[in-house]
Amino acid sequence: MKKLLVANRGEIAIRVMRSARQMGIQTVAIYSEADRGSAHADFADEAYLVGPAPSAQSYLNADAILAVCKASGADAVHPGYGFLSENARFAEQVESAGLAWIGPPPSAIRVMGDKLSAKAAAAEFGVPLVMGSDGASPTAAEAQAVADQIGYPVMLKASAGGGGKGMRMVHSSSEVQEAFENAASEALKSFGNGEVFVEKFVASPRHIEIQVLSDQFGNHLHLFERECSVQRRHQKVVEEAPSTVLTPELRSAMGEAAVKAAKSCGYVGAGTVEFIFDANGAFYFLEMNTRLQVEHPVTEEVTGLDLVEEQIRIARGEALRYRQEDIKLKGHAIELRVYAEDVSSNFVPDTGTLEVYRRPYGEGIRVDDGVREGQEVSVYYDPMLAKLIAWGPDRETARLRLIKAIDSYAVVGVKTTLRFGRFVLEHPDFISGRFDTGFVAKNFSPDALQPRPENAQWAAALAESYRPEALENQDLPPVSRWKARYNL
Repeated sequence: MKKLLVANRGEIAIRVMRSARQMGIQTVAIYSEADRGSAHADFADEAYLVGPAPSAQSYLNADAILAVCKASGADAVHPGYGFLSENARFAEQVESAGLAWIGPPPSAIRVMGDKLSAKAAAAEFGVPLVMGSDGASPTAAEAQAVADQIGYPVMLKASAGGGGKGMRMVHSSSEVQEAFENAASEALKSFGNGEVFVEKFVASPRHIEIQVLSDQFGNHLHLFERECSVQRRHQKVVEEAPSTVLTPELRSAMGEAAVKAAKSCGYVGAGTVEFIFDANGAFYFLEMNTRLQVEHPVTEEVTGLDLVEEQIRIARGEALRYRQEDIKLKGHAIELRVYAEDVSSNFVPDTGTLEVYRRPYGEGIRVDDGVREGQEVSVYYDPMLAKLIAWGPDRETARLRLIKAIDSYAVVGVKTTLRFGRFVLEHPDFISGRFDTGFVAKNFSPDALQPRPENAQWAAALAESYRPEALENQDLPPVSRWKARYNL
């Protein structure tokens, strides 16, 4: 493997290229017309225009991407996450072109890309499942029959769903018909597959996932868990490792179950097995993501492994370099996804120009981003600007470091979720570790982010600080200079 094309954009493209570069592999970026002059395109050794701004005509255009592979001489493709990363057809096209696909076999993508086939495969290997229908319920009447049998409340879920789409909670038999029609319609519109199945609703669930690595020789191992229960609209916003609720025995049991799930579909590469964890300490298979996860940095921080490097090594045909007993947990890591969103308006995406963009830094702080000052945040793509990660020898140290980093992160031009992240980290339920996937709905309202009186001076200082004449002490980093100037 000498030249790697990254079929993605933004922070994940830079993240992948950074590891490839350290391994002596040249990198190729693709960019849309909206991403001309973008950070990820400039970071690569080569960059090629792949189409207009809409992702369907650029980052999802498999033929155009494969044409760039040929033009650039790339011999491998890494899909990152999102876009084509879980598209089995694209993986087949890459392999048919004689290129290395840095991901699992297309067959594994297909099995785990459908929740029903994923559940069936996992069940054969003894992975615990939530009680529910054995397959899709073709009619509302059949869904109601299953729901009546297992008891309410239940969840109606799209077989091909994700991100909360095609999902409805039902509290009684009278609600099934409408919920079924809405879930099926949304699933068909979003995924081209209107199949819906029934699962028992798990009260006060936590979302805990296990990172796995599998090679081409049948070797599998897990890299412990990530706690991903702080979510808005079924999308993760704060993740950490390890979880505050897992005992060593539970951690081992969940890890073994995740490995079984990987074996059930002949998995190869890096993947994530997601579980629901209930208030009684029982866990159930939810799904398997057949790609690198957004939150993979927290696993890297607590294990010391570079997951992208491991992906590349596996794709080159190398065996896993570690045994399960070699993997140790070291400290604690917490990640905040920094989105360009208006939190006060139900997290609606925000757009604009990054007039000021200054990353925080410090001991234990990591920033994975793909934007820079002066860049336009457009309507075309996911609004995530960066991932802000803090590591510490213990959870409290990591938490306090992350709060300090949030305070030092300067973004002007778009609204962000930084203050929301601070709210989460300072909430008593998060501090105690006693929270579940209902944390945001239960605890958060925009009023919680209203500026406190002392923050008026802070805002004024930020506005003035980036004028050139304000930067008097050139020995300090920008954020430290303006904070020192105003004694903040």
